[in-house]
Amino acid sequence: MVHAPPRPAPGLPPIRINLYSDTQTKPTQAMRAAMMEAEVGDEQAGLDPTVNALCDRMAALLGKQAAIFLPSGTMCNEVAILTHCRPGDAVLAHATAHILTAEGGAPAALAGVQILGLEGAGGQFDAATLRAALQPPSRYSPPQTLLSVEQTANLGGGTVWPVATLHEVAEIAHGHGAATHMDGARLMNAAVAVGISAGEMAAGYDSVWLDFTKGLGAPLGAVLCGSAAFIDAAWRWKQRLGGSMRQAGISAAGCLYALDHNVERLAEDHDNARTLARALAQIEGLVVESPETNLVYFDTEATGHTAESLAVKMRAEGVLISTMGRTRVRLCTHLDVNTADIEEAVAILRRVLTA
Repeated sequence: MVHAPPRPAPGLPPIRINLYSDTQTKPTQAMRAAMMEAEVGDEQAGLDPTVNALCDRMAALLGKQAAIFLPSGTMCNEVAILTHCRPGDAVLAHATAHILTAEGGAPAALAGVQILGLEGAGGQFDAATLRAALQPPSRYSPPQTLLSVEQTANLGGGTVWPVATLHEVAEIAHGHGAATHMDGARLMNAAVAVGISAGEMAAGYDSVWLDFTKGLGAPLGAVLCGSAAFIDAAWRWKQRLGGSMRQAGISAAGCLYALDHNVERLAEDHDNARTLARALAQIEGLVVESPETNLVYFDTEATGHTAESLAVKMRAEGVLISTMGRTRVRLCTHLDVNTADIEEAVAILRRVLTA
């Protein structure tokens, strides 16, 4: 599970290399300029032209009828669950899915649903696992009304679901009478990594969203897409949860800028992640997972360090990293990390581990 980044403490040096998460990206000057120049209006009343342009573009990109602009990806997940499900329903997702491990129990607290965690390597489950988890309708069991997948699979190591598997599990879920949802937090990373469009990946899913605050580099915002009827119902939940906004075009402009300028460059993050993984693999004691996208995981157990102790020592050197368990560490490449940063971070890590 991802732990929150440490708060600034007296005596610590400034953060020079931030490998904690791609959520740490900051808008470039060009993005800020686009945001400042955005045409705006009342988003809640449907009168913000920049928000409307973003939603239209995202619906077309992901092959859906309509879209809704929300402040965060977590809100996208929760609005989708609230729209698809009723209290007492069951959602099927991987056991390491973000909705289960990193949203504060919101599916249970807000929607009153329970999540059945499915097993599988790399944060993914296969058709056989899904079929085994499905139950015939019974008044003794919760209705299994929603299947959720996460593309890419964060805790699975940033893995990319094969499109054939995505289509297969969606077809099985629909055959069972369940709706399908895709947590697309890093969907564009997946699309760029394998050269398949995001729309093709999401073709079998009744709802899908994209986060702009990760590798795409916007300061806030995510867009949830689906049918016109689904988005109409989602708007009520957006209103109830306080997600409706006013002159939100300032934020939407950053997202539009990201679509124009920051998608293809995700390949650089993937290259940097592979470079980082190869360098880490040369450090004695580290067990490094091979990255598929921009997330690099490794285990510290053989070094005698815990993830937390390593994170503390790295922070003292001005490097921020993520702890994902007792000995599991995640490093994340993004647009604010270059090859020189990676070389320096590896040198510091090597020095810390051998001190």
